Amino acid sequence: MDALIEGYRHFRAETWPERRALFERLAERGQKPRTMVIACSDSRVDPTMIFNVAPGELFVVRNVANLVPPYMPDAEFHGTSAALEFGVTVLQVPDLIVLGHGMCGGIRALLDPSLAPPEFVGPWMSIARRARDRVLACDPVDPQTACEHEGVKVSLENLLTFPWIAERVADGRLKLHGASFDIRTGVLELLRPDGTFQPA
Repeated sequence: MDALIEGYRHFRAETWPERRALFERLAERGQKPRTMVIACSDSRVDPTMIFNVAPGELFVVRNVANLVPPYMPDAEFHGTSAALEFGVTVLQVPDLIVLGHGMCGGIRALLDPSLAPPEFVGPWMSIARRARDRVLACDPVDPQTACEHEGVKVSLENLLTFPWIAERVADGRLKLHGASFDIRTGVLELLRPDGTFQPA
């Protein structure tokens, strides 16, 4: 905690004075991000750093393995779905990115369920079961990376089960994008229409 407080003090002394006008403008006018990003909670993957953006530019949701559950409105708690509803219907972002990454622990647990804590992580990762099944059916050289990519595709498929997302995609108000960041090389790959991931 001490290191974080020291970091805050540096922010307050150095960064805040330089960016005070930006924060005051954001406070006065509210947030109007152009892009929503669904990213992994992994501490090594920071969307604002990867995309080199300022505060107010990204509406970011982070969870284990950057997963989007299917549309299931009920009395349960749905953090990711609630954030999607806010970002898409209230903030009306025109672009939504599912950002996967290399060396994802959630995907590793999906491939080897013995690694998944049973109470919450295991059930959460079942969202991406289709990704695992597709990868195991193909027997790729690198199952981990293949499953990370397929996990992004599953989340994109699940996004279209939300009626207010599907409607906006159909009429052009919203564009969905898939991406994957390799923390070993710093390379960002984008999902192409042919289903492959290629460097940006």
